[in-house]
Amino acid sequence: MVLSVSEQTFIQEVLNSSKIVLVSFWAPWCGLCKVADPLLSRLQSEWGDQLKLVRINADENLKLANNYRLTTLPTLLVFEEGQLRHRLDSFQGKDELMAALEQVISSAPMFKV
Repeated sequence: MVLSVSEQTFIQEVLNSSKIVLVSFWAPWCGLCKVADPLLSRLQSEWGDQLKLVRINADENLKLANNYRLTTLPTLLVFEEGQLRHRLDSFQGKDELMAALEQVISSAPMFKV
């Protein structure tokens, strides 16, 4: 299940999380965001409880969008222990998105076997 996060719940759900958190900034008008959503859901189901996936509507949370200097949508941020570890904001399609996400997640120390 993908959790919707707002400016009011960001600290609790993202920065204070004990899991790696993949934050997807999106907007209802963003076509690539609609392509990314099922891929992100699939990624979360593959990683199970090791990964927390949250969505943030950039149009409704301008303070967060400005704080993280969004220039394109979707923008994906990976947080670990409250720190921004990786940013992905310039992919062109689903193959590139999946390859980048798998690289980011597999390089995270808590996922290494």
